[in-house]
Amino acid sequence: MSAEDLLRRYLEQRREMGETELVLDGLSVEDVMKLVGIKRGARSAPVERARPLVTESDARGSVGEPASSGWRDALRASGVAPEPPRARDRVRADQAPPPDDDIDADDDDAMPDLVSDAPPPQSTARPPRSAPFAQQVAHEPLIPASPLAPPAAGLVVGSAELSTFPGEIGEATDLVQLAELIKRCTRCDLYRTATNAVPGEGNPHAGFMCVGEAPGAQEDATGRPFYGQAGQLLTKILQAVNLTREEVFILNVLKHRPPGNRNPLPEEVSACRPYLVRQVELVAPKVILALGTFAAQSLLETKLSIGKLRGSVHRYHGIPVIVTYHPAALLRNPAWKRPTWEDVQLARRILDSASA
Repeated sequence: MSAEDLLRRYLEQRREMGETELVLDGLSVEDVMKLVGIKRGARSAPVERARPLVTESDARGSVGEPASSGWRDALRASGVAPEPPRARDRVRADQAPPPDDDIDADDDDAMPDLVSDAPPPQSTARPPRSAPFAQQVAHEPLIPASPLAPPAAGLVVGSAELSTFPGEIGEATDLVQLAELIKRCTRCDLYRTATNAVPGEGNPHAGFMCVGEAPGAQEDATGRPFYGQAGQLLTKILQAVNLTREEVFILNVLKHRPPGNRNPLPEEVSACRPYLVRQVELVAPKVILALGTFAAQSLLETKLSIGKLRGSVHRYHGIPVIVTYHPAALLRNPAWKRPTWEDVQLARRILDSASA
């Protein structure tokens, strides 16, 4: 497949997902479409649904070809794309923490300096998935660091005062009492097929709250949120901004696992909403990080894509909400680690500002 076809396929899929910025090269999707002569609505050859958006081999070039044959280098050769990041945008080799095969390595909290005047490392090998998150992002090929810009104001949901629900939920005075109510909840039918309820866990007075979609298989088996591979990556993401799981509060919109990990139904979201609102009220975080499309759309009561929700500071009953990709999506699409890193840094700045 030619470099132009790879680029065309990538841009069309990103545009369909609501993306307006080509994160990898700092160009807008529409600008690149015009530069390569792709008109809005034009379609390329069908792409197999099971294939990832752009595979690692696609990004480097076809199998057996050198890395310079990739579509990014072809675009740069035409003079319409920026050059690869300078040495100052890369991580110094002597500052990067050593990779570790253990996904729960103790050195994950060592965040390397992303701005350095030292020459780039000679090796172009990608770090193992177990490397600290900031190190993984810094080694993503051809992803320049984005300059900090004032975030735009986003959607506003509810008033500064949360809704008070009648009955036991509204009368719960702490998270422990509320968790007991969740464990015996029958407000929807999900409890019939679930093994365990997953109320959430963490610091009951956390300034930083993470909200996901719903429990998966391992969460259902353990009763703990973000317990599987995506949860291990979330732990790394938090450590990259000097936060631990014990310091934050982690929960899901739904408290029971949907059968087969299907999408939650509107009535299930409505049934769980009083628990979510009461948890937010009891924790009173300074910032909420919404992980994934469903969590963001449920919190903000919108159908906008994650591409349109990212980069803005939304408000959920007066609390700032930052939207980013779900950790599970990063496992499938490593190119989304850079925008996720930027989102989490923004959430951390809001936390620090509120704390100050």
